Amino acid sequence: MLALCLFIDPIRSRWLCWNQIFYDSFEEPFNGRWIVSDKDDYKGIWEHSKSEGHDDYGLLVTEKARKYAIVKELEEPVNLRDGTTVLQYEARFQNGLECGGAYLKYLRPQEAGWKPKEFDNGSPYSIMFGPDICGLTNKVHFILKQKNPKSGEYVEHHLIDPPRVPSDKLSHVYTAILKPDNEISILIDGEVKKKGNFLSAQDFDPPITPAKTIPDPNEKKPEDWDDRVRIPDPNAVKPDDWDENAPMEIEDMEAVKPEGWLDDESEEIDDPEATKPEDWDDEEDGVWEAPKIDNPKCQTAPGCGEWKRPMKRNPAFKGIWNPPLVDNPNYKGIWKPRDIPNPNYFELDKPYFDPIAAIGIEIWTMQEGILFDNILIAKDENVAESYRDTTWKPKFVVEKEKQKAEEEAAGSDDLGGFQKTVFDVLYKFADIPFLSKYKLQILDFIEKAEKQPNLTIGVLVSIVVVILTAIFMLIFSGKKQPRVEKKTEAAADTSNDQGSSGEKPAEEEKEEEKENETGGAAPRQRRRDT
Repeated sequence: MLALCLFIDPIRSRWLCWNQIFYDSFEEPFNGRWIVSDKDDYKGIWEHSKSEGHDDYGLLVTEKARKYAIVKELEEPVNLRDGTTVLQYEARFQNGLECGGAYLKYLRPQEAGWKPKEFDNGSPYSIMFGPDICGLTNKVHFILKQKNPKSGEYVEHHLIDPPRVPSDKLSHVYTAILKPDNEISILIDGEVKKKGNFLSAQDFDPPITPAKTIPDPNEKKPEDWDDRVRIPDPNAVKPDDWDENAPMEIEDMEAVKPEGWLDDESEEIDDPEATKPEDWDDEEDGVWEAPKIDNPKCQTAPGCGEWKRPMKRNPAFKGIWNPPLVDNPNYKGIWKPRDIPNPNYFELDKPYFDPIAAIGIEIWTMQEGILFDNILIAKDENVAESYRDTTWKPKFVVEKEKQKAEEEAAGSDDLGGFQKTVFDVLYKFADIPFLSKYKLQILDFIEKAEKQPNLTIGVLVSIVVVILTAIFMLIFSGKKQPRVEKKTEAAADTSNDQGSSGEKPAEEEKEEEKENETGGAAPRQRRRDT
């Protein structure tokens, strides 16, 4: 089925489509149509500007490290519960994006308590949709804010595992399709990146339909409830020969001062070649002292200065004694409150969408050059596809060809298209379910390689190691796992069962770590190092 659209402006590639509720190409200046917030925090300046390399206009973020807020009221509120609804817009990070948002907020009617001139991050919205990058955050948000009909409170429901934001400076089009059967689809550049169901607990956090039961918030753990799996042995007695005061180290009485040790020489001497600066003023600058240098006589000698016996581990050292741990005869298990019916539970056949009456952009960003364009609300996904094909795709093709030419001109130092292909494959690997435990680690490797193309081979090796580790763990995961109580027991043994239990005191472990770090090889002996 094709969308019914009329080509009304061949010069600016403007279309008029049926089933289109709202569309702004920004070919005309936004002043008078979009309202900039007067709130003091929002100092960022919006501009009506051409997209770099095109004659196509958009709404531009002009300054870095600023907050921006602008809003456009719709002629009539849009009912999201009525049939299919498509939300779509373009965003381009012309100078890249390291920390900032480029998402849209679809606002509730003003009766909910907001005014265009006072638009800010507290203005009530129904849906928030679009890219957000900063630190470990890299996602295309989809957040539904829904009112609980029992409690009357509005709750943000976040799409779980949303797609990542493309990491380049090209124009990209973001599409959210809300269907009457509760299906939600997120597309980037026309390709489905995420599908979910509004009523599935696996797709939204917290679930849009709340749990039937909840832990009783008024129930408290009984005072006599003992949830310690292991306890210190009450019958254990410290051995008579256990000396808690014995030092960890003692002087090595068998050590002998090395032959040739220079007792009368200092390790450092005044630099004989240094001279007092001509402009040095003793009254203002103080008494001038020559800088120190290593004593050349000590370079060939085993050491200089006063010799002292080195320290060695005290064989009598045992540390603080602690009784060994034994099973707790009064252990009752891990306490948790009983479940009770959730007073705020309700059932829905579809989400309770508040109508949207305005579109707002309210962001904080550390990068300038973010361009918004071709914002669309439609009731037919074919309309959105028509706009992608006619407004976004021609620009993207030009930008892609330019990027390819620049990569080829850069030569072998930049892996170019091959590198992009590799990264695309690696991103798909990161989404494999059995690698979910290592997803953040894999994505971190990929992001580093994208910023430094010469690291690509090393990143490939690192990710292969991670994947092989995951496969190995998967193969052997069928082995019998220790009970949770045993894990707790082991943790308790490690922290409490010192001394007679055979565990090494923390001081000894640190000492061994120091020895391991040096690889057993001591540096040139000086003073007490012999």
